[in-house]
Amino acid sequence: MKGGVDRAQGAAPLESWSDWVAFARTHYGRLRAFMARQFHGDRILWTVAALLGVASVVTVYAAISTLAYKHHGDDLQFLIKHVTLLGIGFSAMWAVHRMKPVWFSNASKVAMPVVIGLLIFTILFAGDLNSARRWIKIPGIGLSFQSSDLAKVVLITWVARMMVVQQHLLHDFRKGVLPILGQILLVCALIMFADFSTAVLLFGVCMLVMFIGGLPWRQVFNIGGLVSALGILGLAAAALLPGMLPRLGTWKARLLGFIGGEGGSDSAQIDFAAFAIHRGGLFPNGPGTSISRNFLPHPYSDMIYAFIIEEWGAIIGGLGLLTLYLILLFRSVRISAASRLKFDGLLAVGMGLLITSQALINMGVAVRLLPTTGQPMPLVSMGGTSLLFTCIALGMILSVSRFNASR
Repeated sequence: MKGGVDRAQGAAPLESWSDWVAFARTHYGRLRAFMARQFHGDRILWTVAALLGVASVVTVYAAISTLAYKHHGDDLQFLIKHVTLLGIGFSAMWAVHRMKPVWFSNASKVAMPVVIGLLIFTILFAGDLNSARRWIKIPGIGLSFQSSDLAKVVLITWVARMMVVQQHLLHDFRKGVLPILGQILLVCALIMFADFSTAVLLFGVCMLVMFIGGLPWRQVFNIGGLVSALGILGLAAAALLPGMLPRLGTWKARLLGFIGGEGGSDSAQIDFAAFAIHRGGLFPNGPGTSISRNFLPHPYSDMIYAFIIEEWGAIIGGLGLLTLYLILLFRSVRISAASRLKFDGLLAVGMGLLITSQALINMGVAVRLLPTTGQPMPLVSMGGTSLLFTCIALGMILSVSRFNASR
């Protein structure tokens, strides 16, 4: 290399434009080589994850002023906490993407009983937050853990594994399908006590994974009939025994609020979101210009999509965010289609469906296409366990992509 370019070797300072260009090319090449060694798999998926992470930092920082005021803190304190959690999540994504997909299959066998135990513990002993019993407090460190976030990732991984194990028995409902369906219904029923929307979302994604995995149409209709019958029996039991499902009144009130009936709840929240979206218009107003953060409930989590549109407009904020999630789903499907092993393909498409569906539900609530559900925006909303397990799910998709490239 020419003298004066490589400063690391003690050369003279850079003196000319050509020296600066050569210096930049050298270190850019080194950076690319480092990134290639450390980050494998689908580059577009990594880019989407990075863009969502940047959007999260910018949006949460702009939205947390009211949260900081309520907790007698400052914006920087909450921003540092969120960036730290985001860093932990991306570190987990990096670590998971370097593992072999078969490890996830083996781990799901052990994790399923643990998940069921945690969900039962959540129902019996967890603390309430926003009228929902979802959180397990971890003693000694002052943090809370949402067991349903772990359950989503573990159950989809387990279903992908069982669709491979049971693939020659899927024609037999009792021997092939019922063992898988029974576990899905058990986990979703345990989640439903505290989080109806998550239970429905998880059940729907599991059914799609089973269908993509080769579930015959006849079994699809059998499952539909069985689930419909169980649903009717459950509603009848809840009507006769109101204490059986303590949150049934909350679900009813939210549904009434969505359709505008008397006795509805959350209608004000939906109206505030509509105001924020209307104020945002088509084009960006700029970060920090929002006024809805002063009255919109949870603009940094549940209603973050409306907040983003208010500051960044419907074209860049609204359609831009939607496009990123659709790209994520498309790349997940591409990775799944390129997989030679059935488990790998089902795992990739299942995690992609989980993340994208949750994002679409969050958007649907903000634009009043769906009743209020409390689903955060994956990788964008402020949060702890939701953010962590979203990153783990993305890491699993990237692991499958990495494994595909190495074959």
